[in-house]
Amino acid sequence: MKFWKKMALGSTAVLAAMSLAACSNGSSNSSSSSEPKESSTGSGKVTLWVDTARVSWYKNVVKDFEKKYPKIKVKVTQNPNGSANAKTDVGKDPSKAADVFGVPNDQLGQMAEAGYINPVSPQDTKEIKENDVPEAYNGAEWKGKLYAYPYSEQAQTIYYNKSKLSAEDVKEWKTLTSKGVVATDFTNAYVMWPVMFSAGTKLYGSNGEEVKGSTFDSQNGVNALKWYAAQKKNKGVMQTSNALNQLKKGNAQAILDGPWNAANIKKILGKNLGVAPYPTIEVGGKKVQMEAFLGIECFAINSHTKNAKASATLAKFLTSKEQQLVVHKNAGEIPVNKAAQNTSVIKNDPVATAVIQMSKPGYSVIQPKLPQMAIFWNEAAPLISGTYDGKIKPAQYKAKLAKLQKDISKK
Repeated sequence: MKFWKKMALGSTAVLAAMSLAACSNGSSNSSSSSEPKESSTGSGKVTLWVDTARVSWYKNVVKDFEKKYPKIKVKVTQNPNGSANAKTDVGKDPSKAADVFGVPNDQLGQMAEAGYINPVSPQDTKEIKENDVPEAYNGAEWKGKLYAYPYSEQAQTIYYNKSKLSAEDVKEWKTLTSKGVVATDFTNAYVMWPVMFSAGTKLYGSNGEEVKGSTFDSQNGVNALKWYAAQKKNKGVMQTSNALNQLKKGNAQAILDGPWNAANIKKILGKNLGVAPYPTIEVGGKKVQMEAFLGIECFAINSHTKNAKASATLAKFLTSKEQQLVVHKNAGEIPVNKAAQNTSVIKNDPVATAVIQMSKPGYSVIQPKLPQMAIFWNEAAPLISGTYDGKIKPAQYKAKLAKLQKDISKK
């Protein structure tokens, strides 16, 4: 289970919108297209934290890096508790943490405020803005400055059994749930909260950085809760904490999931694998696009590093077009580099094309980076599940929304 979903589950029990209009006209621009001069690359030893399952193949990546930059030696080890917990692991003792580490974008604001990371150099910022899709840049930005090097995007899509459902069937929730069963989890705010976005509400404003910018304490928010409640009576909707298992058993013909589970889903469905952007749903009497959270995976540089130039050189290399494609090959993640997205390997990957569509504005919202999100995760899930189960009655909707909005808006 990838860290975006893990973070949301962990936070609720406690947790990784894309405009691709400019694909560089097929050009091969990438973060590596304008390599730094040798004098600015730095030298010495640098440590790198990656998730446990990635250590082995990142060691091969590092071998290529060291051939290109022989004055820099890199030690690859695993994030102590995974990239999903980068903020916590670095915060224990920044001076002992890795120089470069993987981190989901929603932690960058907190890490920047704590002084764990510094803004990316103006030159690298410029190149990232030019070479990556806008949502990747926006996801790694905090208060007007870029704080990490983005390399992949995470947005959920719908996976379905093509022998049971057609591409036309999955375009609308109403049709999907009348012709088959979709398994999902109403106890997971990461999965289900974005219906609130579909209903027309905002979470921390338009940019996800406004503490007082949430608008779900409204009729639009009530409409979203009514949608959750209505799904309890929908025979085509299955509540489960293990949708993958229900798909495997054949009890469900479709699930809402992310690219982190694509390999497992492919094993289950084989030639019957179908992937598509989310369907439209009816909320408040209007047909709207069902939305998802968008997460951006990044590499950040420890502000306590003794080799800042070498660390930046490594982070830049790891997030180049070529290396983003390596990550796609090994982990199935979707690159954010425009030229990488324009390659045949990505264009011919149905999971990638569906995720890229879901990453566009109107299909997903970048996860906010505010520290108050910890409160949000804890309180949003019970609100959604309680509404779905019917434990929270319609007469309570407005008050419950008002309480949540107040609780997550405290500075």
